[in-house]
Amino acid sequence: MHDLVIRNGRIIDGTGRPAFAGDVAVDGAVISEVGGKAAGGRREIDAGGELVTPGWVDIHTHYDGQVTWDPYLTPSSWHGVTTIVMGNCGVGFAPVHPGKEQFLIELMEGVEDIPGPALAAGIAWQWETFAEYLDALGRMKRAIDVAAQIPHGAVRAYVMGERGAHNQAATDDDIARMAVIVRDALRAGAIGVTSSRTLLHRAKNGEHVPGTFAAEAEMMALGRAMGAAGHGVMELATDMVGPDANLEWMARVSIETGCPVTILATSATPEPLDFERVLSLVRSWNQRGARLVPQVAARPACILMGLETTVHPFSTHRAYRSLVGRLPLAERVARMRDPEVRARILNDEVGLKDPLGRHYLTLFDSIFPLGDPPDYEPTRDLSVGARARREGRTAQEVAYDLLLQRDGHELLYVPLGDYGAYDLERNRRLLEDPDTRLGVSDGGAHCGMVCDASVPTFMLSYWARDRQRGPRLALERVIKMQTSETAELYGFGDRGLLAPGKKADLNVIDFDGLRLYAPEIVYDFPAGARRLIQKVDGYKFTVVSGQVIYEDGAPTGVLPGRVIRAHSA
Repeated sequence: MHDLVIRNGRIIDGTGRPAFAGDVAVDGAVISEVGGKAAGGRREIDAGGELVTPGWVDIHTHYDGQVTWDPYLTPSSWHGVTTIVMGNCGVGFAPVHPGKEQFLIELMEGVEDIPGPALAAGIAWQWETFAEYLDALGRMKRAIDVAAQIPHGAVRAYVMGERGAHNQAATDDDIARMAVIVRDALRAGAIGVTSSRTLLHRAKNGEHVPGTFAAEAEMMALGRAMGAAGHGVMELATDMVGPDANLEWMARVSIETGCPVTILATSATPEPLDFERVLSLVRSWNQRGARLVPQVAARPACILMGLETTVHPFSTHRAYRSLVGRLPLAERVARMRDPEVRARILNDEVGLKDPLGRHYLTLFDSIFPLGDPPDYEPTRDLSVGARARREGRTAQEVAYDLLLQRDGHELLYVPLGDYGAYDLERNRRLLEDPDTRLGVSDGGAHCGMVCDASVPTFMLSYWARDRQRGPRLALERVIKMQTSETAELYGFGDRGLLAPGKKADLNVIDFDGLRLYAPEIVYDFPAGARRLIQKVDGYKFTVVSGQVIYEDGAPTGVLPGRVIRAHSA
């Protein structure tokens, strides 16, 4: 008798092949049968023709702090994610000298918009080295599996102190010490090393992430540490300028070590990134023996603006801050509806000197009401600017009134950089490109600006079911993108497929009933800090290591998750 049998499912196994009907049997933590009619089980679930898929493997998250206090890593686990990879973009919490933790907190707060008070209150620092960090995580109970990469920013600050934090040039001795730390972390179980080389990423004090301007010799040494350890992935956020422009040193790392380098290509200007150029370079280097893998997003990078979020069009107005900025939401909404207060705020102006910040706060032809259900592919005529022209009002007046809708809970959606055509065709082409991999959900990060931890659900509900403005993506392809493809990139050979011998991480999904709700602000982090969450309907069961962790969206209390160490993956 099997431990668990999921019967009568519409099985999509993660390979990309067409769906087929049948049962999935599980024994212990491992899948034993897929398809056909399985023998009896100690527990049986009748899927009734609903989707049965592998659990999602999300390779780009920032749960490095939340992992120490939240056993469910919400909202990602609500959306069927059973494995997460954290430590991306060169930021994280190990290694760290005792007494220097605040620097890493402020670095994470600035780069990833995770509230510093929550990190300070929620993390019990039980480590100095990266190996000790993994050990500490391993002692904690959790629902889903977590894997960690060692971040360049923390390593540089650990080795170089203030010199590293301020991006001074590393000496040969500094570089050698960093390489040893990265090698030892990989040998202890880190699955990769990450670095930020984009001007977009800054600490709370405005400083760039340590390593942003690191010389090629320093970056090559970090990469070669993977070769010394015998495994690893190098993940980079880069503006594709200077020594990164032609991807040459990244390709050499990959060729020398045999390890993949995955690239989050960014742009520190309002101009869209020329991703076709990136893909052309990637193909050229990969033909010469490298393995360069760009990560692409399901939808444009964006900002969500609301009265409770980090920014909105009036959040930097002196009148707004002085008249209503400190009031509780209900009182603020009431005051903002007062005609005199409204006039004073609208007659003020953006209080930012940074031109990029001013640009996005006033880009009204690319600011849209998000709505509920949320619309992530709005047409040009739905923009605040277009609506203002139709109504004979200023864009500021329209934005102001929108923010007051739903008792001040309305959100404005601001897709950044790559939404000039007012559709998601560019994203579709990049998602379908064989050289890319789905990533950049940023689960756990940007708590006051965005909630893209819902991307796995969006891939199914929008790209494979609901899209009307252009071609959809095949459901089988969408599931492969976030299971076997992401698992394979990080060397997780035991998961990402429904096949005998694979780890029993599964979702049972009511595909027709999948529904994404509008993001909302909650104050459930340590110290009462805020974050954006996004709820979902449609996940009937989520299974990790053969045990049901969610049933009809409710946690069961079972916590089978573990820390994935590279040598045990």
